[in-house]
Amino acid sequence: MSAKTAELLEHAVHQHSALSRHGISERLFTFWFNSFVYNQIWEDPRVDLEAMEVDSSTRILTISSGGCNVLNYLTRSPEKIHAVDLNRNHICLLKLKLAALRYLPDYEDFFLFFGCANDRRNWDNYRHYLAEHLDSEMREFWEGGHWLRRLLFGPRIKYFTKNFYDYAKLGYFLRFLHIIMRVHRCDPSRLLNASTPEEQRRIYHEDIEPMFDHWIVRSAGKLPLALYSLGIPPQQFRAMETETAGGMIAVYRERVERLACGFPMSDNYFSWQAFGRGYDRAFRRALPAYLKAENFDTLRRNLDRVETHVTTLTGFMRSQPAQSLDRFVFLDSQDWMKPEQMEELWGEVARVGRPGSRVIFRTAASQSPIEDSLSSDLRRKFVYKKERSEELFKKDRSAIYGGFHLYEMV
Repeated sequence: MSAKTAELLEHAVHQHSALSRHGISERLFTFWFNSFVYNQIWEDPRVDLEAMEVDSSTRILTISSGGCNVLNYLTRSPEKIHAVDLNRNHICLLKLKLAALRYLPDYEDFFLFFGCANDRRNWDNYRHYLAEHLDSEMREFWEGGHWLRRLLFGPRIKYFTKNFYDYAKLGYFLRFLHIIMRVHRCDPSRLLNASTPEEQRRIYHEDIEPMFDHWIVRSAGKLPLALYSLGIPPQQFRAMETETAGGMIAVYRERVERLACGFPMSDNYFSWQAFGRGYDRAFRRALPAYLKAENFDTLRRNLDRVETHVTTLTGFMRSQPAQSLDRFVFLDSQDWMKPEQMEELWGEVARVGRPGSRVIFRTAASQSPIEDSLSSDLRRKFVYKKERSEELFKKDRSAIYGGFHLYEMV
């Protein structure tokens, strides 16, 4: 557990008294989130890149999360990517990926590590090629840690010998859901072999949709605690719960159906993670761009264009000169924020952003919080590309959010 992460989380999430119902929920979330949460990012980089229009002069500020999209953006050779995260664990994962790109012998070793992530050779490759190049903090994270966690699971680096995507809070959550489904003789992995939209929909209705009517799922789905492993804080839960008729179960049903039926299985690696807890290892089609062979050499050439920082978006921008960035990726972080925090964040964007800068983010609910949260003077500095946002939202293969939003600075 990181003291710095705890401090950053407290500032980001705590909005109510510790003795109030909402305040207790917020503190439970920050305790749960101050750990290794995301083994993969859940924002579609294809949509992000289409919205940002990255070229060789682009300078990006993004939240790191699992680090996947930092590398996905890097395949387009931008001038610079600053990856920030208030969770130190996620920065450690991104830095491991960067080290692996630099020091592993070739693409096949890199794919074995992060594409397969379930082979004893990954431990050997870590010891032979990576360990000596990591700083003490990184080695402590991947090789050390609390004695109880080491006793139960071993050092984190050995996750890559037994399916890394079964670990971290997100991995444990998906494993739990799969156990429930197996108990009820449902097999979500059947979806991965579906070759037509009709077959996907049939399997969804047979094996997945009935689970939303099960009393365990309906009971757990009403609790904010059930979604902490997805990184969804209490504020985000309340926004989702109040916007959709039928409550949270209706939200889950709609979004899982879209994930299962909305896009071809051969192309949607988010579906492979949700329903198979891994990537398309055999045919290597349903993969993030950074794991595809054709991008490996480009990533190696561009490694020095990435910088990592354990801090907040606003905290990082305060340290940057005016007009030094032009693309901003906020993920769903504003669902955590109070209006005054958003005002501060976008005030910094207006200072460090170049004319024509683009800001993209997602929300649990469908509406952009920016429309009602910024002061009128600051709001006038940004144009909401609402129709374009709605078009891009329909293309988002991760299917777990309620809205995608694109703003352009005038």
